Amino acid sequence: MKIFTYLKFCLLITLISTTTSCFEIIEEVDLKSDGSGTMAYTLNMSKSKAKLASIMLLDSVNGFKVPSREDIQNGLDDIVLELKKAEGITNIKKTADYDNFVFSVKCDFKKIDNINKMTNEVWSKQKNKTPLSSYFFDSSKGSFKRQYSYTGDVKKQYNRLKAENKKIFDDASYTVIYRFDKEITSQNNQQAKVSKSKKAVMQRISAIDIINGKGDINNQIQLKK
Repeated sequence: MKIFTYLKFCLLITLISTTTSCFEIIEEVDLKSDGSGTMAYTLNMSKSKAKLASIMLLDSVNGFKVPSREDIQNGLDDIVLELKKAEGITNIKKTADYDNFVFSVKCDFKKIDNINKMTNEVWSKQKNKTPLSSYFFDSSKGSFKRQYSYTGDVKKQYNRLKAENKKIFDDASYTVIYRFDKEITSQNNQQAKVSKSKKAVMQRISAIDIINGKGDINNQIQLKK
């Protein structure tokens, strides 16, 4: 999953999540009728904060170097720097809550295709390719589409891990949330749910389902005209 679309944020996630199996990645897209909006990625490890506080005092766990606060901050700074280079991306913000172990990066985009171009540019530089997600929005029709294609490369990389390192994904999850300023008339992903306000769609998927190709995040959302 590219999704687990993850840009350089994935590198930070991998670095930190090797120390705990209970974490959630949250992707949020707030889209306006004109096609502009806001995107945020959050790594939430608050359920493991007591364990993580102890682990942060160690040098390594299961053969992985435990990142220091400086390492985490540098990772976030790298993401912000990459975003600043992207066309149509503005108002970039990062947050790091070391008491609850919640980290996030947020930015505004002029049009949804700015996100696609940015992710494609970052992924083109990676040696290990993972499937990319793409977003499409037709403002004249009020149609939003999330496109995602699974490939076996994700599972191959997972299978290369040692048994103890595979456990970090057991209770991990990925949540996607789309918010709109108009009501939703339909959406075609059976695993996703429309909010009571009819202006948001949410889907939570286990990391294992994504790895095994069972977590489908494709969606076609139609907004009220």
